[in-house]
Amino acid sequence: MTDADIDYSDIPPLDKTFFTKATVVWPPAKKQLTIRLDADVLAWLKAGGRGYQTRINRILRVVMETQPPRRSRSAAPPGKGPRTRTSAAH
Repeated sequence: MTDADIDYSDIPPLDKTFFTKATVVWPPAKKQLTIRLDADVLAWLKAGGRGYQTRINRILRVVMETQPPRRSRSAAPPGKGPRTRTSAAH
């Protein structure tokens, strides 16, 4: 299929209003953090050369995007909030 074969008749034309309201939302803002990885995992990532941190992000994004949406913690039913550690000694 070529560009000439594509039917654009059902798509309204974009006017100046669209472009004045448009915003860039990609890429999302990055946050700096420290993570601990197994030595062999880090070696594998670094073996690909420069950009291993970008590879980590891409791998995690693919996994994240393949997961079903999660409910937010605030939407959890009563009594089903985050678990806390309790002392085993009484």
